[in-house]
Amino acid sequence: HNVKPECLDAYNKLTEKVLPKLHLDSDYPCDLVGNWNTWYGEQDQAVHLWRFSGGYPALSDCMNKLKQNKEYLEFRRERSRMLLSRRNQLLLEFSFWNEPLPRQGPNIYELRTYKLKPGTMIEWGNNWARAIKYRQENQEAVGGFFSQIGELYVVHHLWAYRDLQSREETRNAAWRKTGWDENVYYTVPLVRTMESRIMIPMKISPLQ
Repeated sequence: HNVKPECLDAYNKLTEKVLPKLHLDSDYPCDLVGNWNTWYGEQDQAVHLWRFSGGYPALSDCMNKLKQNKEYLEFRRERSRMLLSRRNQLLLEFSFWNEPLPRQGPNIYELRTYKLKPGTMIEWGNNWARAIKYRQENQEAVGGFFSQIGELYVVHHLWAYRDLQSREETRNAAWRKTGWDENVYYTVPLVRTMESRIMIPMKISPLQ
């Protein structure tokens, strides 16, 4: 969500009031994975990551129930007055990445988004299935996803660090490991564009 700058605090308070109720309600087959505000990158932005347990049927079930939820409909109406725009994607997880599990903070999170050349997703996945082992020592690898609906051939890698200094040290350490440079060499030509966001967890985020 791209939020009106003057509305960001109100947006966060409203979100923190309503979304945990859906997360805790067993009638809704969805779980909050993480909620963030951007710190560096596109400003006044909120990023929400949900997991739907049960695939597309669970997603449809959840959406149908939300249409009947008066509190949620009022939340959407109030929220709409605070937004400049919104965008979503349906993602699948790479099987070789870590499962995004709740973690204690404080951490900052980096969401690295790669828009790949069409037809290169399998090659990307094969390279990263080998490369992810170079980025596990500090438990920085949170999750890896690729788009199924929305803009296609988009990959998101989510990383956690104590702070920006820790991020720099961890990334530099990867370059000192034999094999990491080879992964970069083979994957960079697959990329059309890339973007990095540094994000701060919201109070309700299971990923702190």
